[in-house]
Amino acid sequence: MSQIDVTPNEEEGPPVIEQIRRFLAQGDADGMAAILDPMSLSDALRELLLLSPEERDRVLSMIPVKLAAELIDEAPNELAVGLVERLQAETAADIIDELDSDIQADVIGELDADDAEAILAEMDAEDAADVRRLASYDDGEAGGLMIAEAFTFREIAKVGEVLKRLATDEEDFERYRGQHPYMLDEDGRPVGVVSLRALLTAKRSALLSEIMSTPMTVAVDTPLDDLRDIFDEHPFLGVPVVEADGRLVGVVSRSAVDEAALERAETESMRLQGVVGDELRSMPLTIRSRRRLAWLSANIVLNIIAASVISAYEETLAAVIAIAVFLPMVSDMSGCSGNQAVAVTMRELSLGLVKPIDALRVWSKEVSVGVINGAALGLLIGLVAWVWKGNPYLGMVIGIALAMNTVIAVSIGGVVPLLLKRIGQDPAVASGPLLTTITDMVGFFLVLSLATIFMPLLI
Repeated sequence: MSQIDVTPNEEEGPPVIEQIRRFLAQGDADGMAAILDPMSLSDALRELLLLSPEERDRVLSMIPVKLAAELIDEAPNELAVGLVERLQAETAADIIDELDSDIQADVIGELDADDAEAILAEMDAEDAADVRRLASYDDGEAGGLMIAEAFTFREIAKVGEVLKRLATDEEDFERYRGQHPYMLDEDGRPVGVVSLRALLTAKRSALLSEIMSTPMTVAVDTPLDDLRDIFDEHPFLGVPVVEADGRLVGVVSRSAVDEAALERAETESMRLQGVVGDELRSMPLTIRSRRRLAWLSANIVLNIIAASVISAYEETLAAVIAIAVFLPMVSDMSGCSGNQAVAVTMRELSLGLVKPIDALRVWSKEVSVGVINGAALGLLIGLVAWVWKGNPYLGMVIGIALAMNTVIAVSIGGVVPLLLKRIGQDPAVASGPLLTTITDMVGFFLVLSLATIFMPLLI
């Protein structure tokens, strides 16, 4: 294998991307592996994304299958799918076969039906059946998060058999991610679990049935929030997953649940900013543009509605031009307060701490914060307006408007996600535009209507 300097420093050698392209042109698979293998997976994936789609296909086909699988595993799901679907079915099947069963299901489940079947046809029939089964489960439930591989024995097995298997097959221990051994009856139902400590302290001739304890199991349709509660309450590394008939079908790990919860939080955060889907800049330009435009186009309509409020008070603005300086301040500061309330509600929704039925309680909590923060912010901006423009009544108008709008903004931000959840809409996508529009309209209305009332004192 060629010895390649992978440091992208011009004094020590050409950048990594140039080395990759040189070995692509030469068809040197060993040189390619020598570049990518010593790098961290995130760095190697970054270099891969700097290439054209055609070059990526060739790299993934040339490098060792295990390394290609590690890069696919490192990539976000939508990117992983995009990389796999461009490969020849035989190459893709070899790479997929190196992945854990849960990742296999995630990738295959997102492919077009024809591409998925072409890859599955190249795989071992039993493995392909497992992937089809796992891909049929919902991503946010135990079935969609579990791995099919389980460290299992019959309850009549002896301790020595388990220890021998652990000592002679390192791949087993890696594949099962350190699971405790589960005991199954003749119908494949889990009837016991043995800790590794119990295995090491028991006699080798002892039956597993003598040292096992009753395992906790979860159904395949157990939702993510319930799984998080289970792992919060118990120090388990994994929990067996069973079908309705009690038959073991896999194991869901603590790490898989934590990763799924983090991914959901990141997705909701992106949606709040109007980014729908798992967007990366390596994706086709038209897809990225279309996804963003769908959200931005709706915002145009909402902003026109807000602007109509200003149009109704043109005479007030013409008479007291200083008001125009403070309009964006009032709407922006109120919007920030509202977005804080949205973020807290979205987090509590994801943690299962609030439900739509709790809307009144959430509102009362937010109003309390809104009154305090609104008064403080209103006083601050009122003093600024007074000192800046030399008119205490202008400061009073701006301060009162901001204080009132802050209370309204946090009320909307705290409650609207719950109401949207209640009617089956995505709170992460819709809450932001609604909050922005309402706080803008109300903020403009409060400032301009108060200015109209106090017009003689402002001129």
